[in-house]
Amino acid sequence: MSGVQHLLLLAVFALLARCQQKPQVYMSPILKQIFSGDLFFLRCNSSTSGNGVTWYFNNIKTIRSEIWKIGPASPEHSGAYQCESGQRSDSFSIKVLGYLPSASLTIVAGQSVVQMTRSVVLQLEHEDGLIGWKCFVNRGGQTKTIRLMLRNDNVSVVFQPRRLNVPETIFWCTDTNEQHRSNQITVRTSVKDVSLEMYPLPAVLGESLILKCLAWGTDQISHTVFYRNNSILANGVSSTYELSNVTESTSGSYKCIATFTHKARTEGPPYTVVSDDQDVFVQAPPMKAFLSANTGLSCSCPLCPDDSSYRWYYKNNGQPWALMGLYSQWIMPKERGTYACRAVWKDGRSSLSIGYTYQSPISILTGVVIVLVILGLAAVILYGTIRYKKRNAAGRIYEDMPLRSRDEYEMLQKGAKREGEYDTLHPEAPGRQKKEGEYEALKKEEMTSGEYHTVRMEGAVGGEGGYEALKKEGVYHTLGMEGAAGGGGNTKD
Repeated sequence: MSGVQHLLLLAVFALLARCQQKPQVYMSPILKQIFSGDLFFLRCNSSTSGNGVTWYFNNIKTIRSEIWKIGPASPEHSGAYQCESGQRSDSFSIKVLGYLPSASLTIVAGQSVVQMTRSVVLQLEHEDGLIGWKCFVNRGGQTKTIRLMLRNDNVSVVFQPRRLNVPETIFWCTDTNEQHRSNQITVRTSVKDVSLEMYPLPAVLGESLILKCLAWGTDQISHTVFYRNNSILANGVSSTYELSNVTESTSGSYKCIATFTHKARTEGPPYTVVSDDQDVFVQAPPMKAFLSANTGLSCSCPLCPDDSSYRWYYKNNGQPWALMGLYSQWIMPKERGTYACRAVWKDGRSSLSIGYTYQSPISILTGVVIVLVILGLAAVILYGTIRYKKRNAAGRIYEDMPLRSRDEYEMLQKGAKREGEYDTLHPEAPGRQKKEGEYEALKKEEMTSGEYHTVRMEGAVGGEGGYEALKKEGVYHTLGMEGAAGGGGNTKD
């Protein structure tokens, strides 16, 4: 009997110990390395979780929730986490790395918010190759593997995951040993016809953030209203809104209302739909490289590890950045374009430096020559224009002088006097003595119709040198000179 009692007591103690077992903190998804911008959840595994869970960070009570959502992660989230449900759990340590992972994962088709049962197309890039790499997807707390079709020489690969049917899905990729990994991409779903879109990575302090209100199946949006924490940010015809300088106050809940129609819709009022709320988180900028230009281009990263190497990137004419294959801290550019650099080390890398646009000396000289030629042509054209205008102005001066009318000429012939016109010569005018050789004024009564009489000079003698009047009536008479001495054409003093 005592043996049976002893067994019963052991069973009771085991049950009590189980009921009083400490809760345990665990992470979902499980990440061997946590980088700036990551999203993860902390859960408390406790048999008494029905009583509620209280969370502690570095021994300071924080929130009361079954699940603690942390994202985007930043170095400030590094520390010890505990949950309490009846008892307090042991510490769960987290270290968030303040730099970028060595590989990049991006959306190449689709949006960060998609309609339910839709999907996206992702691209994984790793400059040192993708041998042995695989990707993961976390849906509703469950993590599954995505197998990639890779060749030995792959440095990038494009793949499409299955249709999305949960509110939030997280993607990321790692190598075989999980020593290298990519950033995360979070895709959300919505059942509404309007969604608020933004860059899929977290907003960064000091940089810009662009919000876009999209209507599925159309771009004919006539009016848009943007909200942050239910307060209006913008109200107008533009379907985009830019926050040029992200600050801590940028964090919050965002949504938009769009008024739109479809091309196939020929009648009826437009639709007006409000999007789902989207949380915007702001993170501190990760380690960043700095580019300086003096004789050549040099790259530096004061906060990066001492064993860092440097890689250079180039782009031109709007093309994406391309790795140059140069691993020196200093380079001499040879062709025009935009250059940038970053620091790289064992398990991470810095963010890209600000681009520097380089113009080769030949290009600069060519540009100067072109400018000079253009200025020369402009000067020649200007000079020709001025000469042309002056020449036209002189021509118009002559043209502006009106021709005399026929009546005015006839009046002059009849001896009419007009103010400002030509006067008839009067040799006998007062104060003026007629001189020898002057013409006498034609007298009106001496003029016959259609004839002009010969003007004679006094003393003309019909000698050899004199002119004889034409005998024929109706023609001009010979001009005789009065007082001319007849003989040999000599004149008499």
